[in-house]
This record gives sequence, C-alpha cells and structure tokens, in this order.
Amino acid sequence: MQNDKPATKYAVPALDKGLDILEYLAAQGIPRSQSEIAQGLGRSPNEIFRVLVGLEARGYLLRDDTSGRYRMSFKLYNLSRSISPIDQMRQCALPYMEDLAVKIGQSCYLCMLYQSQTMVIVQARSHSPIFLNITEGSLFPTRTSTSGKMLLANSNDAVRDMLLEHDAEFSAFNAQQRKDVLSELVEIKNSGILQQHNALIDGVTDVAVLVGEPEGQVIASLAVSSLNSHLSKPLDQASLLTQLSATAKIITLQLGC
Repeated sequence: MQNDKPATKYAVPALDKGLDILEYLAAQGIPRSQSEIAQGLGRSPNEIFRVLVGLEARGYLLRDDTSGRYRMSFKLYNLSRSISPIDQMRQCALPYMEDLAVKIGQSCYLCMLYQSQTMVIVQARSHSPIFLNITEGSLFPTRTSTSGKMLLANSNDAVRDMLLEHDAEFSAFNAQQRKDVLSELVEIKNSGILQQHNALIDGVTDVAVLVGEPEGQVIASLAVSSLNSHLSKPLDQASLLTQLSATAKIITLQLGC
C-alpha cells in the first residue's frame, strides 16, 4: 500500500507517519512486524522505527516480547468512549443553528434517538417577539413526530425494526397499515426532507432534514417549527428549505459524518 494521501498545507511528517501506522494496524486486525508495517505503508523500516517506539511508549501500541510484532492497544477505543455523541453534536451544531435562527426568524432544534423516543438535544431560539420554545431534553414519539420520522426513516434496518417493535400502536396495526408506515419511511428517506403539520400544536408546520448520512452511526434531525404570527413576517418555504438543508450539510461536514 503506497502512501498516496494528498499533501496538507502544514505537513507534520512524524504525525503523518504515526497516524498512518495506527490506521494500517487497525485495518489489518492482526499484529505486524516493523518490516511488514513499513512495506504496507511504502516506507523503509528506519523511517518508522522512532515513531513505533513513541507510539508504544504512549500506550497506543503493544509489542510482543517474543515476536516483536505490534498491535493496537485499547487506548484509542477508551478515548473514543469518553466522547459523548450528544455533547459533540451539540457543540458542533449550535453556532450554525443560531445563525439559521437569525436568518429565518424562527427557532430551530436538533433531535436524536434516545431509548426508542426522539429527544431534543439543543435548541437555537428565535429573536422574534413570539416563537416556539421546545425545551431541551423533551421526548417525543418517534413514529409520529416530524423529527422522529426523519430519524426512523434514516436508521439502519435493525434499528428501525427495533424501534417499531417497541411502538405499541404500530404492533396493533394490521398488515396494510404496517406496509403504509414503511412505505412512508422509504419516501422520507428518498426525499431527504419531511414537511408536515405538527401533530401536537394546531397552526404549526414542521420541516425536518437529516444531519449525518443515511444509516450512519450518528444521525440527528434538524427541524424548524413555523408558528404563524402577525408579529413576524411570512416565511418563504422555498428559502426555509434551502437554508435548513444548507445548515444540516455544514453541520454534517463539521462532524465528519
């Protein structure tokens, strides 16, 4: 495997070698010797010797005393467990959501799945005199709420089926009703946008888009609930959809999803 990654503006050769080694060993899944790693990276053994020693000293690699082969430790795994997907999503999304709320004059909120329900994890409030306030931490039914449908439609098959199994009303549906629900979810996934009247509040229209990639490990729903008011200017739906989708795309890129 040749090291053909694009050059960065500020190259750090030792760091690049270290990351190449970690990525290579993670992909291999079995211990490799210094010469095998060097060959796999298209480098000479001398080029990576000091980097291997450094990674071992910091606990990222373990070296077998008998064979001299290196393998990944659990240090990266333990580091990843210390990062909360919800906290990461909140920190990344909030600045862009606040910018969106100012542009459209409406509050927007971000939801993720939580214990078979849909939870609001962060809200950016509108500066308009009258706006909807959806409390962070609020839980909504996944199958019927706008954000919940977006998340359900874009979950992988195993997660989707598990969530529907925990839905008592869905379990009581006949075969045709279940088929209709699944067909709607497919349409939502293909469209990438869901717009519907709010199931709980009259006079409110919801629109939601996906943050992340369909069937990804970390997905969220970015949504706006438009409240009709004489104190706020009418909301152009085409502009709203464009700006909402653009914001979701920026957040997705920032998360590296």
